[in-house]
Parts: sequence; C-alpha cells; structure tokens
Amino acid sequence: MLILLFLAVPLTASALAVIFPALGCYLQLIVPAGLIPAAIYLYGYGTVAHSTGLYVGGVAIPFVADRFSAIMIATTAIVALGANWFAFQTTKQRFYPALTLMLIAGVNGALLTADLFNFFVFIEVMLLPSYGLLAMQGGRDRLRAGRVFVLVNLSASTLLLAGVAFLYGQVGTANLAALAGAGEVAPIPLAIIVIALCAKAGTFPVHTWLPRTYPVTSASVMGLFSGLHTKVAVYMLFRIWVVVFDMDARWNWLIITVCVASMLIGGFGGLGEHTLRRIIGYQMVNGMPFILIVFAFCTHDPQRALAAGIMYALHHMVTIGSLVLTSGAVEEAYGTDRLKKLSGLQEREPLTAFVFAAGAFSIVGFPPLSGIVGKVLVVFEAARAEQYFVIAIIIIASFGALLSMLRAYREAFWGAPMKNAPREARVGALIAPGAALIAVSFAMFFGAGFVFDWVQGAAASLLDVATYSEAVLGPDPIGVV
Repeated sequence: MLILLFLAVPLTASALAVIFPALGCYLQLIVPAGLIPAAIYLYGYGTVAHSTGLYVGGVAIPFVADRFSAIMIATTAIVALGANWFAFQTTKQRFYPALTLMLIAGVNGALLTADLFNFFVFIEVMLLPSYGLLAMQGGRDRLRAGRVFVLVNLSASTLLLAGVAFLYGQVGTANLAALAGAGEVAPIPLAIIVIALCAKAGTFPVHTWLPRTYPVTSASVMGLFSGLHTKVAVYMLFRIWVVVFDMDARWNWLIITVCVASMLIGGFGGLGEHTLRRIIGYQMVNGMPFILIVFAFCTHDPQRALAAGIMYALHHMVTIGSLVLTSGAVEEAYGTDRLKKLSGLQEREPLTAFVFAAGAFSIVGFPPLSGIVGKVLVVFEAARAEQYFVIAIIIIASFGALLSMLRAYREAFWGAPMKNAPREARVGALIAPGAALIAVSFAMFFGAGFVFDWVQGAAASLLDVATYSEAVLGPDPIGVV
C-alpha cells in the first residue's frame, strides 16, 4: 500500500488545490518536497510490489517499486519542486498548482506501473494537465506551439496504444514481468512501442518538435516538461531494454546510429537559434543519446553501463532544469530571452551570470559539476566496449554544445550593459530555484562516490529481473510468455 501513496497524495492534493486555491499554492511545493524523502525511504526497501484488485499475478494491475524507480521519483520530485518554486513567484493562474500536482501523480504512476497498458494510461494522465498548462498562459506563439505539442503527443500515444494492443493480441499479456525475455516473440509490436517512446523522448529522427514547443511555454512549464515528460519515456526504454529485450546485442548498431545522430544534431543545432531557451531546448536533444547509448555497451559489464546512463540522466534533469529556470528568470525580469535584445547582464546580474555559466559548463562536461561525472562514465563504457568512434562523436558533440552555450553567454551576459533596460529590472529572488538546482549539480560532483553507489544500486535492481518478476507475478502467476 505504501506504493499507492505516491499516486494518492498528489491526486488528493490536486483536488484540494482546485477547491482551495490559496492552499494549492503551497501544496505545489509541499508535495514534491515530501516525495523526495519518501522516495529515498522507498529506495531502502529494495523491490516491493502491490497488485490492485486482489487478482493473481499476471491478471492484477501491478505497481512495483525498485531502486531504479525510486531514484527516478526522487529526481523528478527535485525538478518539480524547483519548477513549482519558480511558478510560485511568477504564476498567478488559479489552476496551475492543481495541474502540476496531477502531472506529478501521472509521472509517479508511470514510474511505478509494471504493465504497459497502464503505463499508457498514466502517460495520458500526464498529458491531460500538460495541455492545460500549455493553454492557460496563452499568446499566439504558445498556442501555435501547443498545437504541435498536442499533435505529436497524441500521435505518439496512439502509436504506443496500438503497439500495446498488438502485443497483447500476439502474446496475451502486457505485464512487463510476464514479458521477460520476450523480445524475439513479438518484435514488431515492441518496435512500435519503442518508436513511440523515442518520439516522446525527443530522439533523432523524431526530435524536431521538442525545441520548437518546449521553449515557447512558460519557464516553469518547460522546467517541468524537461525533467518529467522526456525522462518517463527514457525510464520505460531502460525497463524494456533490460526486461523484455534482455539487452540483445544484435540491436547495438541501431542504437549507436540513432544516438550518434542525436548527439550531433543536439550539440550543433543550438547554433542556429536566437533565444536562450531554444538553445537549451537543443541541449535537451543532445542529452538524450548520452543516456540511451549505454544500451549498446551492456555486453561486458551491464551494471556499470546502465549505471553510467542513469547517472547521466540524473545530471541532465537537474542541469537542464537549472538552465531553463535561470533563463526564465532573465525573461521575467527583462521581458525577453532573445539574444539580440540582451547584453551585459554579467555586470547587472552577477549571480544569474554565475548560475547560467555553471549550468553551461555542466552540460558541456566541465568540473566541478555533475556533467563531467556523467560523461566520463559514458566514455569509460564506450572504451570498455571498444567503441572509439562513439568517443570521437561525444567529443565533437560536446564541442558543439560548448559553442552553443558560449554564444548564448556571450550575447546575453558579456558586452556593454543594456541601454534600454528599466532601472528597476532585476532578477532578484527569481534566480533561487535555478541556483538551488545547480547546487545539486555541484553536490553530485563532490559527492560523486556516494551518488554513484546509489546509481549502482539502481542499476543492479534494474538487472535483477528474477526478483522483479517474482514481486510482480507472485508464486502462482498466469499469462507468462
């Protein structure tokens, strides 16, 4: 029953936020703040499961938490807390807290379910408030981007549902534990599901929607989407790769091809953009392949390879969140994040300049920030797999990211002070959420050994398919492939 609290508490808080709007402003902070220690507590339990409806394993609706899902819940809660903290200062929309709390409930459900159909259901629970968050802070550009967001996600969700339906029709179950090792039994339905998840994660060649839509939303919404939407898809890709495909090395060439292309496009794509958040949008595209390419390195030491990917995912969530909220603070204070309208902010806003520079260095992979830890681990695994071409691409893509972020910093923070900036315009306390998230990145670097031990535990839990299956299916399962 402990697992269900991760769903019940945000949903109840969402309902309360609708009835009592003043209370909702605080619930949007209290709930994600409470989820962080709760997820850490859950991590200590190992693998636990709860089947609703009192049916036998294979028929019941399963929820399962292991160390991998627990560490993802904790990190998504950290990002959600930062985004909602920023919204607390900038957003006066009555239903914003209720929608964000419903989004958090959907994320937790997607991270805890052990059934692909119910994963689709929780994806829809996530999308419903997301559409509201896009629409409530209107404007022509945001509504136009909202249409693209709705079209892409509806298409991907339809594809996901079709894949799950075909899978169920072919093998008679959508239960992940029952599908263990079934990658060869139903390759076409599983391929459809993977394509849908890759579209939601924003990987090549279905990436173009992400840098077009996310930066047009408000900064708090972009912060939420960057840390929650894409990473839920990544989470399920990890789960399917390990449990269903059993890390089949025959797919390594395809994984490397897609990830290498995504790295290059994301690394250099930002050079053609003219706003801070659009540049950051391409760094989101750039980060996904660093997380997913470790699938191709699982032949030699799968635990270390998966741990490298998880470590990079945690780094990417907090760092992108910091960059988005820092850029949003600049936009709130000065009315724009267009590079040609900003200049000399380093003199006016030294703390903001420092936080943005730290986030940029972390994305590129400079110490003393979490980016260097994640990238070094991925490079080590590439070297272990003798994929030296991938290492060369990582260096080139990182150079592209460096050029993109240097251009953004040079245009916005260097140069002569802005002549048309209002005297009273200051970022002030708006920088606090972004600064807090970049502080987490610093902490991940200086506590890298401790964090990596946690990540290794998450990877080991992910690989322990036998324990996962026993927890989900029980001693007398039915419907196992």
